[in-house]
Amino acid sequence: MAAFVDRVVVHVAAGNGGHGVASVHREKYKPLGGPDGGNGGDGGDVVLEVDPSVHTLLDFHHRPHQRAGNGRPGAGSNRHGANGEDRVLRVPEGTVVSVGGEVVADLVGAGTRVVLASGGRGGLGNAALANPRRKAPGFALLGEPGESFDAVLELKSVADVGLVGFPSAGKSSLIAAMSAARPKIADYPFTTLVPNLGVVRAGDVVFTMADVPGLIPGAATGKGLGLQFLRHVERCAVLVHVVDMATLEPGRDPESDIEALERELAEYGGEELDLVGRLRVAVLNKIDVPDGRELVDLVRPGLEARGLQVFPVSAATGEGLTELGYALAAAVAEYRAALPAPEPQRVTLTPRAVDDSGFTVTVDPDDEGTFVVRGVKPERWVRQTDFTNDEAVGYLADRLNRLGVEDRLTTLGAQEGDTVVIGDVAFDFQPSLPAGTPLAEETAGLGGRGTDSRIDAPHRVRAAERLAAKKARRVPYEMTETWTDDDLADGELPEEDG
Repeated sequence: MAAFVDRVVVHVAAGNGGHGVASVHREKYKPLGGPDGGNGGDGGDVVLEVDPSVHTLLDFHHRPHQRAGNGRPGAGSNRHGANGEDRVLRVPEGTVVSVGGEVVADLVGAGTRVVLASGGRGGLGNAALANPRRKAPGFALLGEPGESFDAVLELKSVADVGLVGFPSAGKSSLIAAMSAARPKIADYPFTTLVPNLGVVRAGDVVFTMADVPGLIPGAATGKGLGLQFLRHVERCAVLVHVVDMATLEPGRDPESDIEALERELAEYGGEELDLVGRLRVAVLNKIDVPDGRELVDLVRPGLEARGLQVFPVSAATGEGLTELGYALAAAVAEYRAALPAPEPQRVTLTPRAVDDSGFTVTVDPDDEGTFVVRGVKPERWVRQTDFTNDEAVGYLADRLNRLGVEDRLTTLGAQEGDTVVIGDVAFDFQPSLPAGTPLAEETAGLGGRGTDSRIDAPHRVRAAERLAAKKARRVPYEMTETWTDDDLADGELPEEDG
């Protein structure tokens, strides 16, 4: 029998985005054909999907590291890199996902999917970065790293009816008698080590029934197996207390069992879950034993005074199971009718506020000369920048300037040389010219960053141009000044210009 695992810690890592490439098109008669570097592919996502054929988290117990595929880098000739392959993790229905102690997903319903970790974006190649002012970018953007963290997966069984009670009370026998499930049954405590699930039909109502093993006094504080499986009663609409009417243990009777069970449910669930309020039915099992049948009349008044429906049954002979099945079906139908009608899912579009700049700048409380910039765009731009390329660093500075980061830093009193932290990178603040201001090189006609005058020039000299240049070289020398021998004294030579 396969092991039952209902709680695992999984390290998920989405794929990294592929890097863009800086390339220049070259072919015969076109030595400088312009930038043609392709974009990198996006990294794959880590996706959780509910699969009805999966009933345990055992696969993740043996393979806790789950990684999606990385995006491929771009190449020359405008070839883009392939996207990384998604990693789809198939989990059972009722899986609750927590990250950092916060619940991020509750997966109920076959086929439900959620992206747990998003892959990184691929970097742009220099072909995508070219524009009328930057015709020959000598850099490309790097791919972003994918998300990576530890996630806790907990399985909470999705059952309509939950059977609770002391060990060996006959919970597994009851499921076997009322459904097609065949759990392990034996005459010693803690036979059931995993929750068993069965489907029961009573008239027109079909509901699922699960037993919760190992509930004993102190289970809510971790004693025995109760704390490990108490989570499986959280989703149940109705809880049934299975009472062992043939127990021979000293100091135990149905009344004390009910009190101990309610105490454990109240301590575990509190007022928020109200598990005690769901305890509506008491099943007096094993009435086929002579002593057990005699105790029914003594126990029934006290249980009914607690507001419980009492059903004497025998899982061995089937006595009383039909009445119990219809009563549970009525309770489940009442619970389902009280649920609010499902509303169609709507896509809500929230426009960005007019005054939302997309970033914030704060002063480090521990260092007045340090400014911290936070925001999706600036942090992503920093991750995509190749700091070994001066042109790429200049491109980042231009983007931050256009976004308004430098203006905000200046408003907060940042001085030249102060430290500016964006993401994991620290810079020295060097105020630059406003975006769009011509640089000294542009003013001198040498072109600015990302330009190459050779690309603007024709790639091939025409025959007419070569002939004109040849004729220009053969123009005879023309004297700028005329003179005669009479203008010169004896022995003098004419003065040369310049």
